[in-house]
Amino acid sequence: MDCKRIAFIHPDLGIGGAERLVVDAAVGLQEKGHQVTIYTSHCDKSHCFDEVKNDTLSVKVYGDFFPIHLCRRFHIVFAILRQLYLVIKLVLSCEILQYDYFVVDQLSFCVPLLTTFSRPESRILFYCHFPDQLLAGKGGLLKKAYRKPFNFIEEVTTGTSDVLVVNSNFTKSVFHKTFKHLGDVDPTVIYPCVDVEGHNKDPSSEIKVASEDVQKFFGTNKFFLSLNRFERTKNIDLAIRSFAKLKHRVTDSKPRLVIAGGYDPRVAENVDYLRELTELCNDLKLQSFTMRGKLVVMPPSTDILFLPSVSGPVKEALLQHAMLLLYTPTFEHFGIVPVESMLHKTPVLAANTGGPTETIEDYDGTNLSSATGFCRPTNPDTWGEVIISYYTDYSDEMRKTLGENGYVRVAEKFSRQEMAEQFSNSLMASTSVPKKSNFLVLILGNLEWILLLVAVMLAFGKKDIMSMYHDS
Repeated sequence: MDCKRIAFIHPDLGIGGAERLVVDAAVGLQEKGHQVTIYTSHCDKSHCFDEVKNDTLSVKVYGDFFPIHLCRRFHIVFAILRQLYLVIKLVLSCEILQYDYFVVDQLSFCVPLLTTFSRPESRILFYCHFPDQLLAGKGGLLKKAYRKPFNFIEEVTTGTSDVLVVNSNFTKSVFHKTFKHLGDVDPTVIYPCVDVEGHNKDPSSEIKVASEDVQKFFGTNKFFLSLNRFERTKNIDLAIRSFAKLKHRVTDSKPRLVIAGGYDPRVAENVDYLRELTELCNDLKLQSFTMRGKLVVMPPSTDILFLPSVSGPVKEALLQHAMLLLYTPTFEHFGIVPVESMLHKTPVLAANTGGPTETIEDYDGTNLSSATGFCRPTNPDTWGEVIISYYTDYSDEMRKTLGENGYVRVAEKFSRQEMAEQFSNSLMASTSVPKKSNFLVLILGNLEWILLLVAVMLAFGKKDIMSMYHDS
């Protein structure tokens, strides 16, 4: 594809998984010779990825003055308003006419406006990480009534894009179950990526120091690793219960389980869940120890080490030196951590649901030449048997082979170059079909505002109804 001008439209350019994908896709397309600009409603240069911070990518911010909520309510309303303002800004400034392609993700509400006001030959790609309506918190009848118009608009506007892309075949199946009126749409799967090329370069001084610290800290003791945010949905207790099976079976050595990940002391669930996990360790007669900051020393009797809020370099070092990653979440949309683990040649044990079934090649006893780990039902007995066998029966050569296979799989399927190539191919293929342009697209600009007003009225109505109920 010749050099094209490509605009990404993303709500908030922070440091989450969706933002990592957008940055990687933008950098990858830029490396292929295209001119790329990211438009966003918010970007804090002190809280973003390096490619944004050091101006590797051109980023423009429109609409940051909009609040993100009103009294902790109407998050979706303000997210839509911010996105619509951004696109209207592009329309009024005529910037919209500069681009050959638009890549939109997370919120599809602006797609009809882009379709209507962009050049006739321009095309719009929408990347669906997961249907937004399924990410909204559950509620009662009034909450459902409030969400209904937004869910309707999400489905309709998603269908008006020229190209639809999802992050896994699992998400693709959920897409079809959720958007029942888009049955004739067959989204393309483009997997998120990791930086294989950067990984192969000489490590930074910070990563070298972290690697030395981890090696010195654990010495000859081998360790299993769980790497997740401290949230109940991550099912971390499965790792503890499974590891307990090993500890009670193997008594003549000192394997450890390291549980590390995102932790914010201001978030009640993080605090409560860490406490629950330490109590679970006590119930299972496992010695646990929580360490914050630099790896210095832990009690020799420690079975399970909690490391809340580890730094990036320490995370890399843990992935590099772990025996096996225990990836406990179920029905993950994609799950980047197993891919990161395989990049470091560390095999993975994960649930046999969701994205990991696509990223990990399951070892069934006959495919050692290609397997990269294990996908198993999430019960402690099953996982415990895998962990015990891996620790006691597998030779160092078998473990090394699984790790090497993982690296090869990541380099072939999950590199930034591979993802950029797939984005480029999808964009190029979109020019061979007519641009989405019909009466529905033309009226959606007004329909969005009407339904938005209805949703706001419903939300305010909930407060009035509750007031009337308490007054009566």
